[in-house]
Amino acid sequence: MRKCIEHCLACHRLCLETLADCLQKGGGYAEPGRLQLLMDCADICETSARFLLRGSKLHSRTCFACAEVCGPCAAACEQKDAEHLMKACAEACRRCEESCRRMSGGVMPQPPNPEAAQRAADLPA
Repeated sequence: MRKCIEHCLACHRLCLETLADCLQKGGGYAEPGRLQLLMDCADICETSARFLLRGSKLHSRTCFACAEVCGPCAAACEQKDAEHLMKACAEACRRCEESCRRMSGGVMPQPPNPEAAQRAADLPA
């Protein structure tokens, strides 16, 4: 758990640093999709770290979401022409993704929801 917290906090920091760097450089670095992923990743990493730090029983859910966001963020930063900070951010995202995947059990736990199951059953195939 401690390692996952460290990975989340490192990823949060690197995503924010990379975001600021991309905005400063502008041009192709400031591509809206990449900027959005960096912001999303920074936010969910911080949230996951906080859930883990306080021992929330819901940490598996935030960790699952964190892993789902870290993967695409890493991919957005892993470019052929990526500079040092973007490469470091991608590596931090991959470490965080792996740690959070382990903490979440790899699957989003779903509580039984008979109403949702019924609505899904009523949908046309």
